[in-house]
Amino acid sequence: MKTMFKSLALAGILAAAVASTAGAQDMPQTKLKVVGAWGNLTQYKNFEQPFWTKEIEEKSKGAVSAEITPFNEMGLKGAEIFRLMRLGVIDFGSTVLGYVAADDARNEAVDLAGLSPDVATARKVSDAYKPVLDKFYGEKFGIKVLGIWPYSAQVLYCSGEIKGLADLKGKKVRTGNRTLAEFVEAFGGTGVTLAFNEVVPALQNKVVDCAITGTLSGNSAKWYEVATHIYALPLGWSHVMHAVNIKTWQKLDPKVRSFLEKEIAGLEDSIWKAAAEETQQGYDCNAGKDSCSMGTKAKMTVVPVSDADKALLKKALADTVLPKWAARCQGDCVDTFNGSIGKVVGLTAAAK
Repeated sequence: MKTMFKSLALAGILAAAVASTAGAQDMPQTKLKVVGAWGNLTQYKNFEQPFWTKEIEEKSKGAVSAEITPFNEMGLKGAEIFRLMRLGVIDFGSTVLGYVAADDARNEAVDLAGLSPDVATARKVSDAYKPVLDKFYGEKFGIKVLGIWPYSAQVLYCSGEIKGLADLKGKKVRTGNRTLAEFVEAFGGTGVTLAFNEVVPALQNKVVDCAITGTLSGNSAKWYEVATHIYALPLGWSHVMHAVNIKTWQKLDPKVRSFLEKEIAGLEDSIWKAAAEETQQGYDCNAGKDSCSMGTKAKMTVVPVSDADKALLKKALADTVLPKWAARCQGDCVDTFNGSIGKVVGLTAAAK
C-alpha cells in the first residue's frame, strides 16, 4: 500500500512538472527589448532589472527573455519615452509620469502635491486612475498601460536648515513636476525645473536651495553630499508608468501576453510593498542610523513634521494645487478625476 501511495505521489509530482514545462513550451521563443527607469536607483537595480533579465526567463522556462536598458544610459531624460513608444522606436518602457506632465495634465493626476500622505492611499489612487490612463494612452498614443508604481516618498532636501513649510519662502526649489512647483510657490518659494542628474551640482553651486525627490532616491544619488536637512513630509510618490506599444503587444503570442500581464502585475505589487520600507530606509540611511541596509549612511538632519504643516499641506492641495491642475486639464479630464481619484480621497476638482 505504501509503495502504491509513493508511486501515486511521484506520478503527481511528475505530472505537475510536465504540465509546467508544457505550459512554458506552449509559448514561442520570445525576446523583448525594454527601457527601464533611472538605472542608478534601487527601483531599477532591485526590481526592474532582475525582473526582466532573470525572473521572466526562469518562470517561462527559457521561452521569454529580455534585454533592459535604463533610459538615462540611453542619453534620455525620461520625457521622451512615451513619444518614442508611440513611434514604435521603443517597445516596452518606463518613465516618471511627472516628466510627461507637459504633454497632458492627466499625467499629474495620480501624484498631485499633497494628494497621498501615505503609500496605502497612493496605491488606491493609482489603481483607481489606471483605467483612465490606459484609455487615454491607448487612444492618443497607441500605448497599453501595464503597471504603475512609486518611488519612496518625495520630500524636501535642503542645503541649509529647514524647520517647516514656512521656510520655503524665498527659496529656490527643484521640483520634478508642475504640481510640486505650484505647491512650493503657494508658500512663497520658486519652483525650478532641473533634470534629476543635474541636482547635485545645482545644490552645490547654490543654483537651488532645496530639491524634492524620494527619500531613498536622493540617498542613492548622493544628495547627502550637498544637502544637510530633509523635511520628512511626503509631498508625493513620483509614480512610474510602465507601458508597451500596442502594435508590438498585439504581435506577441496570446500566451506570452497573458504570462507578461500576470508577471508584471506581480512586479507592480512587489514595488508597492517595498515603497514604505524604502521610504523609512531613506530617512535612516540619510541620518546615518545603524538600521540603514539599503543605502549609504550619511549625516543629514531629518526634521520631524508638525501637525500644523500636515494641515497646511492639505489646504494647499485643496486651495491651490487641485484648482490650478483642473484649469489646465482639458476635455473629460476633470470628470474622470472626480469619478476615480476624487472618490478615493473625497475631493472634487474644479477650476477657479
